[in-house]
Amino acid sequence: MNTKSEKPAGLSYLDAGVDIDAGNELVERIKPAVKSTNRSGVVTGLGGFGGLFQLDTERYREPLLVSGTDGVGTKLLLARLLDRHDTIGIDLVAMCVNDILTCGAEPLFFLDYYATGKLKLDNAQAVIEGIAEGCRQSGCALIGGETAEMPGMYEKDDYDLAGFTVGVVDRPDLIDGSRISEGHIVLGMASTGPHSNGYSLIRKVLEQSGDDPSMPLGGSTLGEALLAPTRIYVKTLLPLIQQHAIDGLAHITGGGISENIIRVIPEGLGIEIDLSSWQLPEVFEWLKTNGGIEEQEMLRTFNCGIGMVLLVTRDTADEICKSLNESGEPVYRLGRVTGYSGDAPRVSFIRS
Repeated sequence: MNTKSEKPAGLSYLDAGVDIDAGNELVERIKPAVKSTNRSGVVTGLGGFGGLFQLDTERYREPLLVSGTDGVGTKLLLARLLDRHDTIGIDLVAMCVNDILTCGAEPLFFLDYYATGKLKLDNAQAVIEGIAEGCRQSGCALIGGETAEMPGMYEKDDYDLAGFTVGVVDRPDLIDGSRISEGHIVLGMASTGPHSNGYSLIRKVLEQSGDDPSMPLGGSTLGEALLAPTRIYVKTLLPLIQQHAIDGLAHITGGGISENIIRVIPEGLGIEIDLSSWQLPEVFEWLKTNGGIEEQEMLRTFNCGIGMVLLVTRDTADEICKSLNESGEPVYRLGRVTGYSGDAPRVSFIRS
């Protein structure tokens, strides 16, 4: 312990656990990945205090900006357990851009926040290159972000992610569910797995089962199935949105199938979902069996193989299904919009 007469030790930020040089090196490493996401409208690159984007005001008569923010939850802990960090960034982008897509918005740009106890350059680079890949898949530009090294706030191996996106939709193209009526058809687009929801329960099942993540499951391993990145639906659905072929969209995230579709259904209407219309993918069968999870709990926790839901008219449903299937996007006819009298649940499940 120093006395008053002793000169304090010459401390640096590095002595406190923050490596400025590593942060600078990370910026240099990720510049090519960030540049690969550039699109029309991008004004500035990395390095400034703010990211600039110019909106094409000639393209939109009544532009509405739509924003979304999210993280990837405790899927990060599974990524760390398996030491696999190259796809978690795709999840981060997907959770944000799929959300704003439900309004009919085209994602324009994205920013990320990466916080850690100790900056590990290889891991951080893999994560941010995954974010860039997610931006390329969705057609939006990665125009900025923040890397924060915070010893004491996080353990050395810990890191957390958050993302933020802004998109645009012309007011006449806005999807707000107002055109949905009784008889509309509910279509479901396939997910790639649990996406980024329910991972506290998933990790509990993994712990309880004692199964090795390297065990075979379908055409991959259990670990690969659980870490499969969230499907990004933007480029597939934007053409249909621009044709005004979709009257409602629901991104199936926390709350699963039970609680997400009904969010876009107008008051006075309900939905009927036929559970026989698609097959539960193997990774969800594994969760259900090894966790002893009841069907209703599965439906309100996981997407159960359906990542995005479309509400369309009866007249256009077959044509839309055909178009999506021909483009390589599995789609299922899940059910229909019904009347609702107020004396029963607004979401009902049947088996035909």
